[in-house]
Amino acid sequence: MPSSNAAAADTLFSPFDLQNRSLAWKAVAVVLGSVFLTLMSYIEVPMVPVPMNMQTFAVTLIGALYGWRLGAITIAVWLAEGALGLPVLSGGAAGAHHFVGPTAGYLFAFPIVGAATGWLAQRGWNGHRVGLAFLSMLIGNALCLVLGAAWLAVMIGPEQAVTLGVVPFLLGGLLKSALAAAALKLMARGSKHGAA
Repeated sequence: MPSSNAAAADTLFSPFDLQNRSLAWKAVAVVLGSVFLTLMSYIEVPMVPVPMNMQTFAVTLIGALYGWRLGAITIAVWLAEGALGLPVLSGGAAGAHHFVGPTAGYLFAFPIVGAATGWLAQRGWNGHRVGLAFLSMLIGNALCLVLGAAWLAVMIGPEQAVTLGVVPFLLGGLLKSALAAAALKLMARGSKHGAA
């Protein structure tokens, strides 16, 4: 049986408090989350075979703010939009062919990453503990790189997958993790002041 402290952490992990909102609120959150992910997808540095963008920043942040279940659902909805031809993927790309190409492993990793950061946020790795939030974001970025590179390795070999699909993204992952943790900290502080 979970302790009252664990239950409190589960309720208070996000300033949005989506766990206790109506289905209509959650539906709006899914739409807004997919719009946010799309906007972050347009912030791109073209690279081959995998572009660098702000998607993992958005994916980890959505997970941490929405919780593991709603975060994963939101990211899956965004992926479905891309597969159906809406220009929501990196740089406005669209189409099902992206889900079998070099970026497929990263795309399929996104809901897992969002669920992981959401699960950790619900256990206290959130804006109330910025060090743990940063570590959660690092874990999310690392998970995305590992899963993405595993798929890429099938296409171009393990050495090339690490050289082209992991190494160029390490510094960016570190910076995006710090930015996401800082954003969580600011939102946690704002919600605390709002409640006072």
